[in-house]
Amino acid sequence: MAFDEELAGRIRSVLAGQVLAGTAGFTEKKMFGGLAFLIGGNMAVSASGQGGMLLRADPEASDELCSHPGVELAVMRGRPMDGWLRVSPEAVASDDDLRRWVQVGVEYASSLPPK
Repeated sequence: MAFDEELAGRIRSVLAGQVLAGTAGFTEKKMFGGLAFLIGGNMAVSASGQGGMLLRADPEASDELCSHPGVELAVMRGRPMDGWLRVSPEAVASDDDLRRWVQVGVEYASSLPPK
């Protein structure tokens, strides 16, 4: 499945509204079957090729974040991965919900050392 171009555009708009698009270190890159948005080389959020979003978050917050409807740990190579979340299309249907989830990814990626 190809990533959702409309969702990628919505994510890009949210990031532009947060003035990140004009800052050094903000990039887009096709990866994990989707279109990822990186800060300092660290993925913040991605329009996933599996639908919805793949999101980076503080691993310590994974359980709390997964308590929200439509959010679960991402499974990579058969292993659930703390700090990597799948957010369903329904969980980002509204602009407010999308902004909230993108902010989670932005805050975590911004906290990491640049690559």
